[in-house]
Amino acid sequence: MAAFRHRTKVMFQHCDPAAIVFYPRYFEMINEVVETFFDDAMGWSFRQMHEDDGLGVPMGRLETRFPAASRLGDVLDWTLTFPRIGRASLDLEIRASCGGEQRVRAEGTLVLVDLARMKSIRWPDGRRATLATYQEE
Repeated sequence: MAAFRHRTKVMFQHCDPAAIVFYPRYFEMINEVVETFFDDAMGWSFRQMHEDDGLGVPMGRLETRFPAASRLGDVLDWTLTFPRIGRASLDLEIRASCGGEQRVRAEGTLVLVDLARMKSIRWPDGRRATLATYQEE
């Protein structure tokens, strides 16, 4: 199994007055990891997915844990894997660490949706094959 990797530097815009990441900003960072995965690993940008193909991948469930604070200037190393790939959805696990210390752990479900009908659809075979390279065994 290969994990998708992404790196984010904690900027002033992510922090509260105590100079630690304000927890809602982690959700924006999680979305950045997912969007970057689709663009870089899948070759399927959100622009292409949404505008050209009329599809989307809304988050149907997201559970998070924040074991330690991240501070202004920290560099977060993110990993993304898929414990389960279903017919029209997939479960994901996203983790962020800094210097080997875990900062965020998120588990969620993405659903592939036809945006015009707002109905889930089956992952295309080629897309499913690429997703499978990031599936946990």
